[in-house]
Amino acid sequence: MLPRTQQLVMDALAGLPLELTTGREVTSVVAVLRGAAPGPTVLLRGDMDALPVVEETGLEYAAENGNMHACGHDLHTAGLVGAAQLLSAHREELQGNVIFMFQPGEEGLGGAGYMLREGLLNATGDKPIAAYALHVWAQAPKGTFQLRPGTTMASSNQLHITVRGKGGHGSMPDRTVDPVPVVAEIVLALQAYATRRVNVFDPVVITVTQLEAGLAINVIPNTARLGATVRTLSDAMLDQLTHDLPALAERIAAAHGCTVDARLNPQYPVTVNDADRTAQTTAVLTSLFGADRVQHLENPLMGAEDFSMVLREVPGTFAMVGARPDDVSAEEAPSNHSSIVRFDDAALPHNAAALAQLATTHLIPT
Repeated sequence: MLPRTQQLVMDALAGLPLELTTGREVTSVVAVLRGAAPGPTVLLRGDMDALPVVEETGLEYAAENGNMHACGHDLHTAGLVGAAQLLSAHREELQGNVIFMFQPGEEGLGGAGYMLREGLLNATGDKPIAAYALHVWAQAPKGTFQLRPGTTMASSNQLHITVRGKGGHGSMPDRTVDPVPVVAEIVLALQAYATRRVNVFDPVVITVTQLEAGLAINVIPNTARLGATVRTLSDAMLDQLTHDLPALAERIAAAHGCTVDARLNPQYPVTVNDADRTAQTTAVLTSLFGADRVQHLENPLMGAEDFSMVLREVPGTFAMVGARPDDVSAEEAPSNHSSIVRFDDAALPHNAAALAQLATTHLIPT
């Protein structure tokens, strides 16, 4: 994963007073800045990976290899490099250390988990007392920040269901056990479950994104499959779904004489911002940019983030940064992950300055 990006990061950090290490299992980069005096450790994170999306922005620097930075992670990487440069320039003032976490594999591969297993939190010898990450948002005004304490983003989980029947000739369904209508019934049942079996104050999203059955139009297949993404805002609801969804599929399949393999695989946990760190972050951002550019995020987002794995170990904050270009209206702005989404690079100084200032809050006495 990302060997060229990893090298670009290493090149960008060359010459700074940093201790650099690369990952064993993934193409991560961990950079450590040790201040002039001893003190606590703060972790700052930027993810690096793109998405398998064919870019259709028409920009002169559009990706041509079928992998697009449609979620703005290139801005995160550049912003973290900027924070490393800013903090390195003030190394003599720092009482403590900074871990710069350049992470691959956020988009579904759980790169944060690999880095944690490889000892990320012990990079300075002391576990960080705070961790911060910023994520650009293509639909929010440039240079604005949105954050909230507590639950901020959903858990992400993958539901896989395979229905097994008995195939045969498409003209003689009575001599088969057709798994296709069974999968179709399960799709509908999942939607009913989400609206009838779930507490509305602990919401879930169940979205079927994959259906697969057969190759020939006149052949009833032996199996049919579906895949779905499942999002929750609490561990309790995830426990409920882990039990209920496979059971739901099994009972529907049994009613039609089919068997089923069904499993709900946890992927990323719920992202939970520490209340104290979030209050500090709000104060820092307000001081830097003004109260009009710092907004309370009213509700959690149903997207997911593997920075949640870090926040389970270290109190910290994950915040959104607006990066909508001036020539794009709020109504017309494509969302992150769109093949035509654009981000305004003018958000980069805000990203770098915010991360650097959040670190100095803990490392430069006032």
